[in-house]
Amino acid sequence: MDYVKNELAHGEKGHDWWHIYRVLQNARTINQHENGDTLIVELASLLHDIADSKFHHGDESIGPYKAKGWLQSLGLDAGTTDHVIAIIENMSFKSSLGKINFTSKELQIVQDADRLDAIGAIGIARAFHYGGYKNREIYNPDVKPSRNLSKEEYKTSTGPTINHFYEKLLLLKDKMNTQMGKKMAEARHKFMEDYLDQFYKEWQ
Repeated sequence: MDYVKNELAHGEKGHDWWHIYRVLQNARTINQHENGDTLIVELASLLHDIADSKFHHGDESIGPYKAKGWLQSLGLDAGTTDHVIAIIENMSFKSSLGKINFTSKELQIVQDADRLDAIGAIGIARAFHYGGYKNREIYNPDVKPSRNLSKEEYKTSTGPTINHFYEKLLLLKDKMNTQMGKKMAEARHKFMEDYLDQFYKEWQ
């Protein structure tokens, strides 16, 4: 854990150690019902954002490279290391917009855990924090959300933060893999819908 904390100490605070902590707790909760490989689930949860591509000029190779080097330094067997790296390479929302190259029970658990942290009250806070970090508009009624974005379009999107709800956040509930993930997503999804209703009332 110290390695992850140190690596993310100076990063954008929506993708910091506390994001990792929450994803790890979500993953542990889900895994109690899914019975995945605990070591793989926890390592992937800890390392999934070790070098998020959006903070590295879109380079999706840095995170897996750093994670692999650290895992190898622990002397783990190649099968465990390769599985964790495959999860990191394939679990992001933008990865789901392109060709899917890998899946496993453990990937589904960690992916659900990460998606849960992108929705609900914390998800809203993270969305606006990142929007501020990128100096994006909060909302602009003249800029409509883009539907059915490709992976590249999603990566280069610069729209208002409210658009992100329609381009990603409100889609996540129906993309959950596990039964527990789906159950945990319900209340968070409803909270976002209620938030948007209130937002538009205040905007008007």
